[in-house]
Amino acid sequence: MGFFEKIKKGLSKTKKNLGNIFPVFRGVDEEFYEELEERMILADVGVETSVKAVEALRQRVKEEKLREAEEVHAALQDILVEMLEVGDSSLRLGTVPSVILVIGVNGVGKTTTIGKLANQLSEARNRVLLCAADTFRAAAADQLEIWANRAGVEIVRQHEGADPASVVYDGISAAKARGTDIIICDTAGRLHNKANLMNELGKIGRVIDRELPNSDKEVLLVLDGTTGQNGLLQAKQFKEIAGVTGIVLTKLDGTAKGGIVIAVADALQIPVKYIGVGEGIDDLMPFQPREFVEALI
Repeated sequence: MGFFEKIKKGLSKTKKNLGNIFPVFRGVDEEFYEELEERMILADVGVETSVKAVEALRQRVKEEKLREAEEVHAALQDILVEMLEVGDSSLRLGTVPSVILVIGVNGVGKTTTIGKLANQLSEARNRVLLCAADTFRAAAADQLEIWANRAGVEIVRQHEGADPASVVYDGISAAKARGTDIIICDTAGRLHNKANLMNELGKIGRVIDRELPNSDKEVLLVLDGTTGQNGLLQAKQFKEIAGVTGIVLTKLDGTAKGGIVIAVADALQIPVKYIGVGEGIDDLMPFQPREFVEALI
C-alpha cells in the first residue's frame, strides 16, 4: 500500500467531517463558506487556520470567478497545500555524523518513531546509532533497545535515572569512534514539569553544540494525531523550549482528525517531515503535502 492509500485510510475520520462537502455542493454562497469553516474546525484544522483558509478561498473564488464544484475544490486543495509548504520537509543530514533529537510528551510514540526512522536510515546504507537519553521513564531504554535490534543498529544507554546529557555525550563519543553517520537521541517528555524539561533539553543541546559544532542537527517533535488541538498546544510549548525543525505526526490510523497537521504547520511555520500510519516498521512515511491534501478532501 502506497503513501496515498495509507493516508486515505488513516484520514477516514477527517474525510467524514471535511471531504463530504463537495458531493452535495449547491453553489458558492455564504452558507457554503460557513459550512466549510465549521467542517474544517470539526476536522481539527483549528479556528484560526480554518478562518484563514476559508477567507483565502473566498478571495480566490471572487478573483478567478470560480463557480463549479471542481474549480472550488481544486482551489481549496491548493490553499491547504500552500499552508503545509512552510519549509523543507526532507531531513538535513549532510554531515558525518549528523544528529536527530526526538522530543515530545510521553505516549505519543517517540520510541516507535525512532525505531522506524532508524530502520529507514539504516536501509539507506547509513550507520545509525541510537542514544537512550530518556532515562526517567521506566523501561524506556529497554524499549529503545528492542527497536535497535529490530532495525539492526547500535545503541548507547546508561542506567535508569542517569543524566540524559551524559548519555548523549557517550553517544557522540561512540559515534565519533565508530564512524557513525547519524545519531538519533531519545529524550524525556515530562511537559507537565516544564522548567525541568527545558533545562534538560537545553543541557543536551549544549553538549551537542560543543561536541559537534559543525554538524547538521534536526529536532523532530512527535505529536499524536488523535490528540487534536492539544497537539497544537504541545507544539507551541516545545517550539519555545527546543527550537523544533520538523514535526512527526503519529497514529494516523483512522481514529485521528488529520486536520491538526495543517493547523500546526500554519500556526508555527514548522514543516511536517513524517507521518505514522500504522504499527509496522515501514509505516513511517515522508510527508508529501499535495498527496496528503488530496487524501484529506
